[in-house]
Formats: sequence, C-alpha cells, structure tokens
Amino acid sequence: MNATLLKTQVISIRNLNHSFGNGALQKPVLMDINLDVNPGEIVILTGHSGSGKTTLLTLIGALRSMQQGSLQVLGEELKAASKKKLIQVRSQIGFIFQAHNLLKCLTAWENVSMPLKLHKHLSVNQRKEYSVAMLESVGLGDRVNYYPENISGGQKQRVAIARALVSQPKLVLADEPTAALDSKSGRDVADIMQRLAKEQKCAILLVTHDNRILDIADRIIHMEDGRVKQLEI
Repeated sequence: MNATLLKTQVISIRNLNHSFGNGALQKPVLMDINLDVNPGEIVILTGHSGSGKTTLLTLIGALRSMQQGSLQVLGEELKAASKKKLIQVRSQIGFIFQAHNLLKCLTAWENVSMPLKLHKHLSVNQRKEYSVAMLESVGLGDRVNYYPENISGGQKQRVAIARALVSQPKLVLADEPTAALDSKSGRDVADIMQRLAKEQKCAILLVTHDNRILDIADRIIHMEDGRVKQLEI
C-alpha cells in the first residue's frame, strides 16, 4: 500500500486478532481483521450481538490494549503503545454511546464543554462560546442552560453528539447512538451526525442494529463471528 495513503487514513488495521481469557479458557473474539477508514468517511459496522463489533470499537478507541496485529489510529500505532500515548490518542477521538452519559449536575453547555478542558489555551468564556455554538448547530440553541433532567431523550443524545464534536476531532466512534430513541429522534440524530461529520471532515465509525439509519453510510461493513465477512458500498 502507498505510504502516503496510509498516513492520510484515520484508521488502518492489519491482521488484528484479539481474545478474551487465558489458557484453556481463551476465546478468540476478533480474527484477522483488516480495515481502513478515510477522512470524512462514515462507516457503519453491523452484525449480531457477540460478533465482535464493540470489542473492535474499544480497541480503535484506545480503551482496550492491543494483542496481535497492527492498529494505527490518527497516524499512531496502538500496538505496545504507552499509557501516555493511548491517552493522547483518546483525547483526539469523539465518543458517542447508547447511554448519553451526561452529568446531571451540569447544564447542556457545561456537559458539551468537558472535552475542551483538555485544551488548556482556551479560557472559560471561549469554552462556553464554542459549546453554545455546537449546541446551536444540533438545534439546541434554546436549551444551553437546561439540565439533562429537563430535556428529552433525543435532546440528550444531541447534547452527547455536540460534546463528541465540539473539539473538532478527526474521528468519532459511536456505539448504538440511536438504539434508545424513537424513529423521528433517531433519524434526526443520524442526520446531524452526517452533516457535522462532512462539515468538519471527520470520519465516523458507527456500530448499529438500526436499519433506519444505514443510508447515511459511505460503506457498510458486516461482522460475523469475529471476522469481517462482507463489504457493501
């Protein structure tokens, strides 16, 4: 593969294997995974529960240690990477989960501003300015001072999306972001992710069982029994 192309890829995986347990109890979870994700690309990962989707996502997100193979994220090799390096990579990734994980004691804009605290050069006023602007971009400009208990489930997930994108990461990892939402809210969330990803040239790797949002993908990758079984364009 062209070395220049490799450098521009947000994710580059070669011959990745991963197992749970030790000795006789060891169980392979991911086998011979090869995958590339390019800047600005939305890739959806599908497959039955237990097929390895979430495990792969946590490895890419530097939330779990690599075992075998090569995994490069944002130009950094995660195999045998130091704890400091893993933290550095994580700080450049936006995460969106099925559970929005908002802090109940913080307002919407304060929740969104949390990742910006890693950017020491930003003042409190700048963090608020960026957070409010991001909430406006997801249609919550009138909810910036609301606490999570006072907004709907769909609005909470919009806040979570704003939080994931406020620091303009080059990669967002999303695990079932629409699973707990009704049809309209799920569609709205998917459309917002698609629009903001394209505007920010951000790659999105999204795990989902939600067939209603497959159309936002540039590619759909299907996993079965720990292997990438098919690629749909």
